[in-house]
Order: sequence, then C-alpha cells, then structure tokens
Amino acid sequence: MSYTDYIWDLGGTLLDNYQTSATAFQEVLLEDFGINVAYDAVYDALRVSTEFAVSQFAAGLPDFTTIYKKREAQTLTKPVLFPDAERVLATIVQNGHRNFMISHRNDQVLEILETAGIAAYFTEVVTSSNGFARKPSPDSIRYLLDKYSPTQPVMIGDRDIDILAGQNAGIETIYFAPENQETVKATHHVTQLLDILTL
Repeated sequence: MSYTDYIWDLGGTLLDNYQTSATAFQEVLLEDFGINVAYDAVYDALRVSTEFAVSQFAAGLPDFTTIYKKREAQTLTKPVLFPDAERVLATIVQNGHRNFMISHRNDQVLEILETAGIAAYFTEVVTSSNGFARKPSPDSIRYLLDKYSPTQPVMIGDRDIDILAGQNAGIETIYFAPENQETVKATHHVTQLLDILTL
C-alpha cells in the first residue's frame, strides 16, 4: 500500500446505491405517474446524475423529485455495500492508515455508515452540512489536507467529478467502475475494491 490516507466518495463507490435508487426511481415513475421505463435505462442515467435521470424520464412531472427523494431515503435505511468494502476499509485502518469520506448528501450519510457497520473506519466524514462547494470543487478535499496533513493522500470515486475534484486538489486518484471503464483520466483504474489494497 503506497497511500497513507484514502478519501472516499460514498454512493457508487462504497455503497451500491444505484441499485436501490434505480428501483425507487422506476417505482415512482410507474406507481405515481403511470410511466414504465426500463430498469437498466434508469440505472445508467442515475450513474451520470440524479438531475440527468430526471431530465431524461421525469421532466415536467409535478413533485417527482420530492416523491423520489422520499422513496430513495427509505431504501437507504438498508444500505447495500459493494463486495469487500468493509474488508478494504478495515485493512487500511489495521495498517495504520486513515479513511475519510466526502459526500454531497446531508448528515443522513452518518446514519448510512452506522447502519452499514463501517462508520468506525472513518477519521472524518464531510457532508453537505459542512457547506463546501460540490465536487469537482476541491474545497472539501483541501479542508481535509489542511486539517490532517496526509503524507500520501488519494481520492477514490466512481464518477468523473470525484476524479476531477482530486486532480483539482493536486492529489492522485482511483477511478472505481465495476461494470465498465469510462474514459476518465485517473491515476489508477480498478474494477473491484479489493484491487485498491495492491496500489
């Protein structure tokens, strides 16, 4: 392990929330608005962003986003981690290194981490409540760099905005994509979380 400090994104990186979010999105479209959209199409759109998915499938639907967010929050009470997520976090801590989290979500993130059984592995969790600009702004990463002075930090995420945030902060990056490798210029690309321990 060449890194000392691992700065994680949550959704799509440690938490397989696209699976549960796509189900919630699809259900709201069908049950509340009578619109049937294929699960795979919703999943792929959500991987881009929630805003993109709404623009593709729910533009102009009154209160869709409010109803969807409420349904999605219910699904997150039973978080699903990607394979080996806890093992990787635990190994990092056991080797004397640190994990950090940066998420665009509010303090519900803290509940998700507790429920998933991984909260204890994080030195600090930065949420939207901290008030930093959203990624790809490097502000939240720079806050952690200034506070903890890591020797060799790395940013880990599943979207280009995660990688850009790391690059904008001047640190190395790991792009995680279990299904496919997009054209994202990160320091490393991995298809499973366990591979991170070999970098």
